[in-house]
Amino acid sequence: MLTGMQIAIIGGDARQLEIIRKLTELDAKLSLIGFEQLDHAFTGASKEKIDEVDFSVQDALILPVPGTSLEGQVETIFSNERVVLIKEMLERTPEHCTVYSGISNAYLTGITKQSNRKLVQLFERDDVAIYNSIPTVEGTIMMAIQHTDFTIHGSRVSVLGLGRVGMSVARTFHALGAKVKVGARKSEHIARIAEMGLEPFLLSDTAKAVSDTDICINTIPHQIVTASVISRMPAHTLIIDLASKPGGTDFRYAEKRGIKALLAPGLPGIVAPKTAGQILANVLSQLLMEDFLHRKEKEA
Repeated sequence: MLTGMQIAIIGGDARQLEIIRKLTELDAKLSLIGFEQLDHAFTGASKEKIDEVDFSVQDALILPVPGTSLEGQVETIFSNERVVLIKEMLERTPEHCTVYSGISNAYLTGITKQSNRKLVQLFERDDVAIYNSIPTVEGTIMMAIQHTDFTIHGSRVSVLGLGRVGMSVARTFHALGAKVKVGARKSEHIARIAEMGLEPFLLSDTAKAVSDTDICINTIPHQIVTASVISRMPAHTLIIDLASKPGGTDFRYAEKRGIKALLAPGLPGIVAPKTAGQILANVLSQLLMEDFLHRKEKEA
């Protein structure tokens, strides 16, 4: 149980509702910032504006998956208020206060370092990323069906990257009957692709590999689907870019060539917010419990 623990949940989408539900069940006391338009009331949770929050009593701050913008703004779909997290707010928190977010950027990393507060990026954890790959794959299948006029079965699919998402995407499209190629840099990944019964290629050969592809799925968060790669694709190719913004595709050139290219980060929160929220809630509750028990032991 988290009885006596004070946590501020700042902004977010439908995924945060599962986190709120889980933490109230564990008896944590919650301050909800950016939720004034939320009709549902949770026992032990109070809606507050960010300038009304007593940061001096917060044991943890939970941000949405994207964290903050480069200006410190936190996205809030349940509020019209502009919510901005600044360094001075973190400095008012107790020294043990931990900031949780899905990912980070230069701004969020900077203010947590300057205020000497611990930042935990949940999406850097293997368990979160692997669980999240399930709704990501389902969303990718949905997009592939919506934006093509042919079946996945029998189509030629190129997957770029064999990380936690790339592996799940490649395996699932293969199971649906697609002819799947996977591009990777590391020799051990090339070996793993071959072991999975898929066709491997080096990322340096991407332009050649996609010359006959129907669907190209990128999971690499830096520009890999360049103009020279896109110029080799058939005109009907669909590009689905799953990498975090701004993606790994030259969208300007894809549009110029008339190739449909879709940037689709954060699919779990779009296609399955309940499941995606439960994944985060389970991991967060475990981390908060460990932190809470550790502090109690130190105080004893």
